[in-house]
Amino acid sequence: MPELPVLNARQVIAALKTAGFEVVRQRGSHVRLQHPDGRVVTVPDHRGQDIGRGLLRKILRDADLTRDEFVALLKQ
Repeated sequence: MPELPVLNARQVIAALKTAGFEVVRQRGSHVRLQHPDGRVVTVPDHRGQDIGRGLLRKILRDADLTRDEFVALLKQ
């Protein structure tokens, strides 16, 4: 299983969009994305800050994606 890279919010949001998620709203610095099957993920978009690995694991759990699937989305 590959180690999760350090990413910023824009990179995470782009990968989730590739997986079929769409931005449904943004409140302040938090972007909410929803998949057509009902999965909902919130990604904090704080400029100049990276998303920690623990938070990234939580986002992947909410998105129901494995590390391998997510890393493959990053390469697309």
